[in-house]
Amino acid sequence: MAAAIKEWQDRATKFSTKDRKALEAAFTELDAHLTLRSYIVGYSVTEADINLWKTIRENHIAGSFVKQGLLVNAARWYKFIEETNPELATASTRPAKEKAAKDAQGADEKKKDDGGGNFEIGLQEVKGQVVTRFPPEPSGYLHIGHAKAAVINDYFAHEKYPGKLILRFDDTNPAKEKQEFQDAIVEDLALMGIKPDQVSHTSDWFQKLYEYCVQMLEEGTAYADDTEQDVMRKNRMDGVASDRRDATIEENLKHFEEMKAGTTEGLRWCIRAKMSVDDPNKAMRDPVIYRCNPKEHHRTGATWKIYPTYDFCCPIVDALEGVTHALRTTEYKDRDAQYQWFIKTLKLRDVHNWDFARMNFIRTLLSKRKLTKFVDSGLVWGWDDPRMPTVRGVRRRGCTIGALREFILRQGPSKNIVNLDWTTFWATNKKYIDPIAKRYTAIESKDKVTVTVVGARAAPYSELKPVHAKNTELGTKKVVYSGNIIIDQADAASFAQDEEITLMNWGNAFVRKISHSLNPLHLSLITSLELELHLQGDVKKTSKKITWLSTDQELVKVELVDFDYLITKNKLEEEDNYEDFLTPKTEFRVEAVGDENVAGLNVDDVIQFDRKGYYRVDRAFKHGEPAVLIAIPTGKTGAPTKQ
Repeated sequence: MAAAIKEWQDRATKFSTKDRKALEAAFTELDAHLTLRSYIVGYSVTEADINLWKTIRENHIAGSFVKQGLLVNAARWYKFIEETNPELATASTRPAKEKAAKDAQGADEKKKDDGGGNFEIGLQEVKGQVVTRFPPEPSGYLHIGHAKAAVINDYFAHEKYPGKLILRFDDTNPAKEKQEFQDAIVEDLALMGIKPDQVSHTSDWFQKLYEYCVQMLEEGTAYADDTEQDVMRKNRMDGVASDRRDATIEENLKHFEEMKAGTTEGLRWCIRAKMSVDDPNKAMRDPVIYRCNPKEHHRTGATWKIYPTYDFCCPIVDALEGVTHALRTTEYKDRDAQYQWFIKTLKLRDVHNWDFARMNFIRTLLSKRKLTKFVDSGLVWGWDDPRMPTVRGVRRRGCTIGALREFILRQGPSKNIVNLDWTTFWATNKKYIDPIAKRYTAIESKDKVTVTVVGARAAPYSELKPVHAKNTELGTKKVVYSGNIIIDQADAASFAQDEEITLMNWGNAFVRKISHSLNPLHLSLITSLELELHLQGDVKKTSKKITWLSTDQELVKVELVDFDYLITKNKLEEEDNYEDFLTPKTEFRVEAVGDENVAGLNVDDVIQFDRKGYYRVDRAFKHGEPAVLIAIPTGKTGAPTKQ
């Protein structure tokens, strides 16, 4: 049956052509095939029906053949598949260009809310509710690749269909796993608004998994092997059978018991599934399903000395826990056949596989092993470092959960593998923070320029101004005015004699006096200025609108932190050693002073320093200790941040 499905999936491509003669031949063949059939293959809907139906739907010329009704059997089948598969029936039939145009005009609000991703992927129908699962290994913190898998599984279980989501910890490697990571995963999912209906552990099933392995050994579908790891790897690549492949059932069971006891002899052995020696799909070449490891497990302690591999556990536990659809990234595509082999061999309940593209980004590593090295080597502050592509890292950088979820859903469950640009990610985030980020002022401490303002009131005074000009509900801030102010060196250096400029939140002024450094090595530095207020001036006619701070207030010390990518190359190839492409310097700190309102900011507040950018408060101001603010990228070319 699988071969027949594959054959018709291949034939489906014939229905994507725009050549009417070729389509007529294809439909004539299809109509004859369906003379005594309701389905393309077998007695229920399969991928053959879904793929062919979608191919015809997406080709308006092919669709016209169905609508004419001349091909009675093909038209009957097309309507039947549509009526009995609601997710297909509700799929849009508009031409792609028309759909894109209407979406651009805001006609498709549902797609807009979801971020634009196409979720009409035709999941196989099941009896009862859809059940998905998210199975992270508790060996590190969630990165944005994991976040996509979590969000998509949650979407199909709770939004697309009324179903159930299982959070299952794949805790089968005691050498790498910690309770700390498990707790962090639960917290990060909660922050993303993901609430699993059930939480389980693969370790809950260790006894059952052990029994299934014994069953396979007794049935001759698995065997014990003590081949050296490097030799085993080479033999699998070359399609060479292990010398142990035809060992007796008694020998295999004996070695498995040695493994279970964790003896010196047992440590030499592993258990392999007897699938194939030379299958073109190398994932099918007798994969390892059990290893001996005497290290204590963080949940089961010293109970077990043997641990099943992910490839063995996944299909079994999915079937046992009632999962209907195993949605996972395309890196597992080659292992789908392996997954289904275990289901069939062990006579387990059917589970459908669906693969979607992993969310990769330029100049970013998502390997948990390499990210662990970054942390352990001190290259970054920790798993929540703003340079890390972890959920906690991007949140510390200033990403909102709403933006993260929208960006993921916008990608949808597509199988197309692309390297995404961070600028798009941060541009999405800007939409969320711009309406709520309060506006303040900061001046860089290095080479700041003292300014005398002629025409200002003799005594300092203050006024309350909106903290966000377009969102007055955010409240007001105190702005202090006086004849003594400071501005950034870069602004001062751009002024020409008698030029009219605008002091933001105040008004216009003329540049009357420019004083340069007396140090011959720094003649380009401006040391002081004299400005003459011209409040009657038109702010619309000035080209330079600058920020400033009165020194007649309690200025707040701040430290502005910015970052560059950890990796210098957009995409690392398999042969590349990532250590050869580490960016020499990725952290940049600038000392500055902020207006007195900044003293009241709290950790995690997101603000904007006018003309400098958006920032997240990483450490609040304390007397004697400056506030630390982390720059939030905006996705705009030329933005002050590095990413």
